Amino acid sequence: MVDQRALKNPYLDFNGLENSQDLFDSHGKLTPTFAGRITGKIKELLAVMENGLKTADPNDCTGYTGWAGIAVLYLHLHSVFGDRAFLQRALEYVDRSLRSLNQRWVTFLCGDAGPLAVAAVIYHRLQRTQESENCIDRLMESHRSVVKGSGGLPNELLYGRVGYLFSLIFINQQFQQEKIPAQYIQQICDAVLASGQNLAQRMRVEHQTPLMYEWYQEQYVGAAHGLSGIYYYLMQPGFISNHSLMTALVKPSVDYVCYLKFPSGNYPPCVGDSRDLLVHWCHGSPGVIYMLLQAYKVFGEQHYLHEAMQCGEVIWQRGLLKKGYGLCHGAAGNAYAFLALFKLTQEAKYLYRACMFADWCMNYGKHGCRTPDTPFSLFEGMAGTIYFLADLLQPTIAKFPAFEV
Repeated sequence: MVDQRALKNPYLDFNGLENSQDLFDSHGKLTPTFAGRITGKIKELLAVMENGLKTADPNDCTGYTGWAGIAVLYLHLHSVFGDRAFLQRALEYVDRSLRSLNQRWVTFLCGDAGPLAVAAVIYHRLQRTQESENCIDRLMESHRSVVKGSGGLPNELLYGRVGYLFSLIFINQQFQQEKIPAQYIQQICDAVLASGQNLAQRMRVEHQTPLMYEWYQEQYVGAAHGLSGIYYYLMQPGFISNHSLMTALVKPSVDYVCYLKFPSGNYPPCVGDSRDLLVHWCHGSPGVIYMLLQAYKVFGEQHYLHEAMQCGEVIWQRGLLKKGYGLCHGAAGNAYAFLALFKLTQEAKYLYRACMFADWCMNYGKHGCRTPDTPFSLFEGMAGTIYFLADLLQPTIAKFPAFEV
């Protein structure tokens, strides 16, 4: 099928060392030439981004399109390059973010939890312990209301419970210790499970899937608002207090998502949607793949890995999007799926494909793609592309930002 939303992939696929020796060696380490090209492009795009941000919305605190997202980028650049100037930039942006918290949502990407979690980490790296602890205390003030689901809180990543959950995971990852005790994470996951069971019973679909979730009355499938993103978190080791519920509730629900797959290997945006159109991290294979890979790790069944590899084929064919180069619905976000496959399988083919998508991203703006609403932001714009390019420099530890555990 010809995908009207994607541009034709102009790259030859992997054929062994013949077309990858200029990119990386047999251990998956990028060559100095290719790494140097990436680093040069990061500097170039950073200058463009900084200039563009002069006209950005001064009151957008969020990680998704606002100042917290830019702080996340600079925090990442500090981790990758070790340059303290990046940490200083991260601090400037997170301070802007903290001055304009929205008090509306409690998630990492679209609410106040993200700015607070990012600030806690930045202050921690700057050894400003009291300010760091204060941010964590403020973050934890929302915990009880998130567990209770007050205010009709959904369960998904962008606006719901697992979006708050990621903020706690982010703290523990960045501090490299269990700063937030496991019980707080488990309480959220147990509430997510109970909510999913409740909706499945109300909709009378519990015989097809023990868990069901919706956002704005739609049962979304993808990573941002949907089932696959939620199940990815529920399958993380130790996140559910009663492990037997993993097999009883989560596994058959994951299998239900697998059942929704199109013949192409792609997935619908919503349950019941028959249009095989979207190949984005937010809707389609590039987000569902994380659920499949995690299911393979947890349950050890080969078909989950096979289906994840099918996602990889869909993304290689249809993942260079007219929407641009961003994370949520762009080439950089889609490229992370190849890195996830590479980390698990160690197959050079997937690192090669990520490098080809990076090459596409390094020709930023030259393909006639659309300009996003927030062209310099983390999830829609240039900041996300820069984040991906920096992550590619260390492919064995790369993680899709604000999502991958």
